[in-house]
Amino acid sequence: MQQQLMRTRSDRMIAGVVGGLARWLGWPSGRTRLAYVLLSILSAAFPGILVYIVLWFVMPEED
Repeated sequence: MQQQLMRTRSDRMIAGVVGGLARWLGWPSGRTRLAYVLLSILSAAFPGILVYIVLWFVMPEED
């Protein structure tokens, strides 16, 4: 059974979105943050800030 995608309270820089994504994928949070930033900067097709804001409101926060 896979863990539900949720924002973290303990592993956050701004809202816990990428920390929650890292936990859900089973990846280290530092590498996930780096990958997210690089994907946002290097890809014109991935609007990173907009996706982050949408996920901030859509993803539930962990208890």
